[in-house]
Amino acid sequence: MEAISLIKSNFQEYIDQGVTLVEFWAPSCEHCKLQLPIIDELAEKFKHQAIIARVNVHIEKELEAEYGVTSTPTLIIFKDGYRVEKLEGFQSQDLLIQKIKLYTSIGDTC
Repeated sequence: MEAISLIKSNFQEYIDQGVTLVEFWAPSCEHCKLQLPIIDELAEKFKHQAIIARVNVHIEKELEAEYGVTSTPTLIIFKDGYRVEKLEGFQSQDLLIQKIKLYTSIGDTC
């Protein structure tokens, strides 16, 4: 299962409820290419607990600016519409699993 590709028009609906991990990436970014299979594996692993998505910063400049993305990959975790964590640079699968489990175990609101 692949991560969901988000654009400005559908971004809010995907982050509004539950836990959403969003990878801000660029096609030319070597670390993003390494992060890609990890993100897709997480999408499969957590398909019933969380939304795993990505935003191409070359296309979605407005989202890139709105969320203060200055390097790629940048991963932002949202809980019920609120940004709860921002991780910059390549992140290991183990760390991301730990983060997703942490936020999915917290109650309905932050």
